[in-house]
Amino acid sequence: MHGRGYLDHAAGELSELLGAARRVLFVPFAQRDHDGYTARVRDRLEQLGLAVDGLHAAADGAAAIAGAEAVFVGGGNTFCLLAELQRRALLAPLRARVAAGTPYIGSSAGTNLAGLTIGTTNDMPIAWPTDLNALALVPFNLNPHYLDHDPRSTHMGETRETRIREFHELNPQPVLGLREAAMLRREGDALHLRGQAGARLFRRDQPPVELPPGAALDLLRAPAA
Repeated sequence: MHGRGYLDHAAGELSELLGAARRVLFVPFAQRDHDGYTARVRDRLEQLGLAVDGLHAAADGAAAIAGAEAVFVGGGNTFCLLAELQRRALLAPLRARVAAGTPYIGSSAGTNLAGLTIGTTNDMPIAWPTDLNALALVPFNLNPHYLDHDPRSTHMGETRETRIREFHELNPQPVLGLREAAMLRREGDALHLRGQAGARLFRRDQPPVELPPGAALDLLRAPAA
């Protein structure tokens, strides 16, 4: 978040979510320098009393996921992240571990990965996954770093809202645009918007809905179409 240190705005949420967990398995595949990225995350999370292991360094990735107390999937390029998880056959083990109750933290690309597909990422496809299907931890897509249109702007390109409307020309699932400093937290079937900035909910053939911080979402019980 602009004006603050790495993960400072989310430190309290992370501590609350992780509870008694003391070790976090970090997934660095959205960036090329796996060692350097893991070291950066380790330096920050150690300040919260957490130890960090990099998934890239595990001899058996599936076993590392199966034994994880918590998983943190970092940001970067979402296509690279998904392609590498597919290449290592780790998407299904990760989905199963989270379904069993292991805390999942996603930042940026890791947030995209939590949705049905990565089709609403803002990233360029510099790597090509076998498909765009993601973890489906929530029954919709996500668009982190959502930017509202600035009416004073002279930029003639598409806005974020326009891109999401284009997505809905071919895809039925809702899209949640998460502004900076907004967070989405799922516990069981409860889903709440946390953080400071709110979000916009886009549904096909419907006007977008503004969601303030603290809003409860009932989409877990709603059909995707």
